[in-house]
Amino acid sequence: MQKGLTRLLMLFIVLISFSSCSIIGGIFKAGVGVGIFIVVAVIAIIIFIISKIFDKK
Repeated sequence: MQKGLTRLLMLFIVLISFSSCSIIGGIFKAGVGVGIFIVVAVIAIIIFIISKIFDKK
């Protein structure tokens, strides 16, 4: 019981010490980076597939 209460108190202190806006902002910045990477990867795969289809000799 004491261990669980200690963990809950530590979590509460961490949540108070961080501003929720900065946490959400960091999550969205990471999401934008990953999204851009995925879009570039999908475009590269599509270009690769199209080049393989039309380059059959």
